[in-house]
Amino acid sequence: MITVSNLSKSYSGNTVLKIQSLTIGKGQSFGLVGNNGAGKTTFFSLLLDLIQPTTGYIKSNNIQVDKSEEWKPFTSAFIDESFLIGYLTPEEYFYFIGDLRGQNKADVDKLLAQFEDFFHGEILNQKKYLRDLSKGNQKKVGIVAALIGHPEVIILDEPFANLDPTTQIRLKKIIKELAEKRGVTVLISSHDLLHVTDVCERIVVLNKGEVIKDLETSEATLKELEAHFSGEEFA
Repeated sequence: MITVSNLSKSYSGNTVLKIQSLTIGKGQSFGLVGNNGAGKTTFFSLLLDLIQPTTGYIKSNNIQVDKSEEWKPFTSAFIDESFLIGYLTPEEYFYFIGDLRGQNKADVDKLLAQFEDFFHGEILNQKKYLRDLSKGNQKKVGIVAALIGHPEVIILDEPFANLDPTTQIRLKKIIKELAEKRGVTVLISSHDLLHVTDVCERIVVLNKGEVIKDLETSEATLKELEAHFSGEEFA
């Protein structure tokens, strides 16, 4: 589904990302972890054609993302609040995204009805602008908006940050169902090792822009990641 070849990104001669080769299969739940500055957001920005690669390319369903826009109809993402439109209410924003993705109001309402527990009575019918919502509630809006239009690829940067424990649990269930039951390719970056091992079948560790571990998730994965980030050897 997604292939990376000889990809790098440099700023003023400083290379912040360098991935020689990487393949992410269709329907895979893929986790990206690393310390601050590891290159996670840079990789997602390249995947969404928000920035241009210095070398190499990313292809999504055989479409090179920096050369064509044909990947956009089947791809969605929520990276941060800049993806939102602050002067709209959540409902207005959902319908706006629905219109962009060929969904009418009834289609969007049907989708939103599935997320009443996730919204927890704090999003819809509150007569608030997005800019006035808490960080956690803004994130809820952005994540659900990313599901509108039946995308085949969903990219979420730090989706668990700013969410309360109950919402985190609900979000994990949503992500698992997307990959396991609907065949959606879900890419997640996170600082939370527990959450990412819970929901991702594969985890890649970035360090200074390079892939240093590529793990199939197992019962031992969390301990291996904890050992890596604590500087200890994993036996």
